[in-house]
Amino acid sequence: MSATGEVSGSARRGRRVILWRHGQTSWNVERRFQGSTDVELTETGVAQARRAARLLASLRPDAIVASDLRRAAATAAELAALTGLDVVHEEGLRETYAGVWQGLTHDEIIARHGEEYAAWKRGEPVRRGGGELETEVADRAAPVVLRHAEKLPEDGTLVVVSHGGTIRTTIGRLLGLDPRSWESLGGLSNCCWSVLGEGARGWRLMEHNAGTLPEPVLGDDT
Repeated sequence: MSATGEVSGSARRGRRVILWRHGQTSWNVERRFQGSTDVELTETGVAQARRAARLLASLRPDAIVASDLRRAAATAAELAALTGLDVVHEEGLRETYAGVWQGLTHDEIIARHGEEYAAWKRGEPVRRGGGELETEVADRAAPVVLRHAEKLPEDGTLVVVSHGGTIRTTIGRLLGLDPRSWESLGGLSNCCWSVLGEGARGWRLMEHNAGTLPEPVLGDDT
């Protein structure tokens, strides 16, 4: 990614995985925890997806896989329309299920579940709202990414359209990071992406939260 926000056309080495977060939803704007709730894109979210799709299409991806939730599926559809690729939808790429947290705003979560929220931020294994552990999300999502990446040609590119929390845990797992440190990766803004490149000793993080000038991170992993 250049300083102007344009995608670099430099030569690729090995396979690449682009983990692309979905566009804006109304719950993102309201700072309302979505989790596995199936919330649609806003008009702004659709516009974000179309803009990002034009950039990602220039990378000539070989395959697209996406969460089956509507906000991710609709984002992936914009790239599919430009590339002619089919989208494979995978339930394993859904956002973290967070039980009673889902539908609550950030302030409501802190007010009602403050100790649980603080423990999660400290990197402790927490079933937010009685839902999934972050390691359980990685257990279901990372194998999906690897399975599709293994099908790529030697220098192929896979685009994975998913959700902020799921992308972060997947990156952490694929890089072999301790789960307590996954929070250090930071969040993704709507319709931004991270790039993993295949190196001699495994996957490497090549770019993080790329795709635009810095914007607020609005979502479940803030």
